[in-house]
Amino acid sequence: MSIDNGDLLVRPARTGRRDFLRAAAVLSAGAVLSSPGVGRATKPVDTATLRAQRLAWAGVRLRLGQDTLFLDPLVDSTVWGAALKDPLVPMDAGDGGRYVLVTHRHPDHFDRMAVRQALGDTGTLVCPPDMAVTAAASGFRVRPAPLYEPVLLNDFTATAVPAEDGYGDTQVSWIVSGGGRRIIHCGDTLWHGSWWHIGRQFGPFDAAFLPINGARFGWRKPVSDVHGVLTPEQAVAAAVVLGAKLLVPIHYGVTSSEDYQEVPGAEALLLATARKRKVNVELARPGEWLTWQARG
Repeated sequence: MSIDNGDLLVRPARTGRRDFLRAAAVLSAGAVLSSPGVGRATKPVDTATLRAQRLAWAGVRLRLGQDTLFLDPLVDSTVWGAALKDPLVPMDAGDGGRYVLVTHRHPDHFDRMAVRQALGDTGTLVCPPDMAVTAAASGFRVRPAPLYEPVLLNDFTATAVPAEDGYGDTQVSWIVSGGGRRIIHCGDTLWHGSWWHIGRQFGPFDAAFLPINGARFGWRKPVSDVHGVLTPEQAVAAAVVLGAKLLVPIHYGVTSSEDYQEVPGAEALLLATARKRKVNVELARPGEWLTWQARG
């Protein structure tokens, strides 16, 4: 009989009783099995709390100690061209662990250029299972994450939860916790019925990064003229159901066109709706770090 704990392999028949008991104590104290492409859980080198920075479009950077985790980063200026006014924030990540979480395969959320810069040579891309083959073919070290299965990334814990895509493609939202804080990042989801389940199981959240532009698409025919992304009012409703202490708006601010129309004045409408429902909002511009306090 052997007890396999990653690099630790204990064989009682070949070791003394004292050694065996010592190893068993390590296991019972919570040593964590490592998986390919996933950083081993280790004692934190820095007790700092989780920090969050808004990036362009739907992107967010999280820092915890020396490690960096990106959600839907975007640096490729050709994705939106001149329609997106957000400054594209560089993907510097420091010397610690590097991770990227992607909500779905669309190029404004799965920007291969941004992922490559963020991961460097050693980082791990975490994505829905249906994206794993495509992502690996692009040369990334990939960790598929089925719904509701926590993935340990050093001192981050990331969990994929349901979302709904405006085109019907697979999409997830990400819950990330670490350093005493927990956030949810919701890509460009539309309204769906899983908000209550997510809120009950994982809430409350210190911050919810929610799309607000209520986009209507004209690329798919026949045109539905239905919102394919959360509207400002729906984002506020989601924050209420999730128990979010802060709503941080993302995924808005492109110039509308015939084929992609945002809700006019989305930010002002969000703030007005949030005041009525007593939801705290922090408006973080691309490049700004959250203060974790209501602003706007």
